[in-house]
Amino acid sequence: MDSAEYERKTAARFASFDQDGNGYIDREDFSAAAAAILAEFDITARCDKGQALYSGAEAFWQGMAGIADVDGDQRVSRDEFVTGAVKRLRDNPERFAEIARPFLHAAIEIAALSDGQGGGVTLRAATRLLRVLGADPEVAERVATALDTDGDGIITESETLSAFAMYYTVDGPDPQ
Repeated sequence: MDSAEYERKTAARFASFDQDGNGYIDREDFSAAAAAILAEFDITARCDKGQALYSGAEAFWQGMAGIADVDGDQRVSRDEFVTGAVKRLRDNPERFAEIARPFLHAAIEIAALSDGQGGGVTLRAATRLLRVLGADPEVAERVATALDTDGDGIITESETLSAFAMYYTVDGPDPQ
């Protein structure tokens, strides 16, 4: 991958975390993502699933800050993301999956409620989840379909974690 492609991909990945577009990833970005998911799926923050999502968002933020917030200012700049997170995550994709797991687990459970699925989410619910997290609708549908690696129409947590870690840690073209 040439440096321009790498920069473009890194910028897109950074932007996917920077929910408010202020140029930093911080705790509020993770809380905003949780709030958007709850609103999309009409779940209250006070219920068990809402609390699990916020707890997962906080754990994800703490994990991200722990590997990327080099200066300790409680926010991750684009440079910190590029030099810290991307390198560390590429070196150990399983670590990234582990810091994301509580958030993704809770998000999947909430999305699964929308269509009565257990053990994963339907392609429709996954597309909604991806859209609320900022994916373009067409891209969200294409990615949801690609996440269903076994073709059964249900996206499991393990399929999601694997794809999530790969998206953020593997060089090469974005999934089409």
